Amino acid sequence: MQRALTTVVLLGLLLASAAAFAITEHLKLIKSPIYAPKVTNGRSKPLKKFSPVCHCPTDKAVISFKLRHPDLVTVTIVSNGNVVDTLATGVSEQKDTVLTFPWNGQTKTGIAANGTVYQPQVALTHDRRTILMPNKIVVDTVAPNVLSASDGPGLLIAGGSHGLVIRYALSEKAHAAVYVGGRRVVFGRRMRQRDKLKWNGGAGGKPLPPGRYVVAIAAVDDAGNVTPPAKRKRLVVTIRYIALSETSMHVAAGARFPVEVRTGAPRYTWRFAGTHGTGTKQLLHLHAPAHRGRYRLVVSAHGYSATAIVIVGKE
Repeated sequence: MQRALTTVVLLGLLLASAAAFAITEHLKLIKSPIYAPKVTNGRSKPLKKFSPVCHCPTDKAVISFKLRHPDLVTVTIVSNGNVVDTLATGVSEQKDTVLTFPWNGQTKTGIAANGTVYQPQVALTHDRRTILMPNKIVVDTVAPNVLSASDGPGLLIAGGSHGLVIRYALSEKAHAAVYVGGRRVVFGRRMRQRDKLKWNGGAGGKPLPPGRYVVAIAAVDDAGNVTPPAKRKRLVVTIRYIALSETSMHVAAGARFPVEVRTGAPRYTWRFAGTHGTGTKQLLHLHAPAHRGRYRLVVSAHGYSATAIVIVGKE
């Protein structure tokens, strides 16, 4: 009798386990009432982090998904299980249509907390289900800082292939950016904490005229936060279309001497001590006059000129 009872109990446990397994497997086969869940920024790119205070095209998170069946949809934003904002309440939606709900980062108490993780949640009235979307959204409202920036000699030869190299260090991995007169002229593609970028002396697709310019170096993080103007590093840059290595030099009478010419032009012209010619190389070789005195060297390209005083013999 005892053996029979034990057998019955074991069979019952086996049947219960089999039934539970079958139910579990069946539930796995039941598709979620929503599909294709996405969170993108204002430019339709995948988003994990955004800044509701950056005043930029990516200052919002766009939640999107599709329904397998028509239903009344309520969309909320939750954090640690608590609803912090409601994007839609009981909205009638059709199946297989991309539904989008933008979130501007506002909560019941104001702007979403920096560094907090949020998730979209969808409640379906007819289906009687509430689904927490797997997409996590991190809010970042802190702008990165520029720790240092340098541009070497600060001389930019416009029209050349090298441009001005600016080395920088940031408080976090971010894109470096160069501003002239409040206008962004360079945006670094790579997100680095320390790196370098180049500026060719242009703004808005056009070269700037020769002169001295104050440029500001800022950082832009992946959430869209930008270093505020007051905290940007400023550099003074001189733009020229042609420059000589020296503006004054001493040479011996009748001696042959070199002058370094920096220009982006493929050819330049020169005038010196009653002679003239053209050059294509970076080093221009000249002959000093036989008589002592002060002579002016003028080198020109693209309508711009650079001059140097050549002192021949002792003075």
